[in-house]
Amino acid sequence: MSGSNRRASIDTLFLDAGGVLVQPGWERVSATLAAEGVSLTADALRAADPLARRDIDRATIAGVTDDRTRGWAYFHRVLCHAGIARSEATDAALATLEEYHRAENLWEELYPGTGESLAALRERGLALVVVSNANGRLRHLLDRLDLTRWFDVILDSQEWGVEKPDPRLFRLALEQSGARADRTMHVGDLYHVDVAGARAADLREAVLLDAAGLYPDVDCRTIRRIDELIALL
Repeated sequence: MSGSNRRASIDTLFLDAGGVLVQPGWERVSATLAAEGVSLTADALRAADPLARRDIDRATIAGVTDDRTRGWAYFHRVLCHAGIARSEATDAALATLEEYHRAENLWEELYPGTGESLAALRERGLALVVVSNANGRLRHLLDRLDLTRWFDVILDSQEWGVEKPDPRLFRLALEQSGARADRTMHVGDLYHVDVAGARAADLREAVLLDAAGLYPDVDCRTIRRIDELIALL
């Protein structure tokens, strides 16, 4: 099938939340670390983020851990890549952040252009569905960030009792949205969670959001930012 026919066949877009639409509130993380005596700027944390994602995106981790375990391992890796060793102070800061996350969802910083990109995708007639490993507070977060209005369906893994890469979450998303697998594309930031899971559910295509270009040899299409989806589709 030609590239143009493949693109034309997509009428539903599944999107991960964390790593695609939103990222941790790095200003909040920086301030919480500072309260424990650890000095690290939000920009330094943002720079370390893609490296930490790549660390946890390995089959040996993604295949045997749940989202909560991976999530806090990820924050330790962010600190490591930012040059901060684990200590009682960093553990105390992360404990405070975990408490905040349970109530509000810490992934509260929009990537630049997120709202505009979602609007453009809707203007093209695409159905938009969030398919995310989350903690039961995803809807609350999307409401806070004024993103809920763009989506036809929102699937928070905590509400359904199943997580990516299990293909059942993708199949539930298909059922809830009335979408066809052969006309649906999924975009996520973890190969062994998002791409592997979408393929196991027989979706038309899985695209990896590789913000820092850390997957040069990956066997799927990649984008650096969500706004690149407009050209891709």
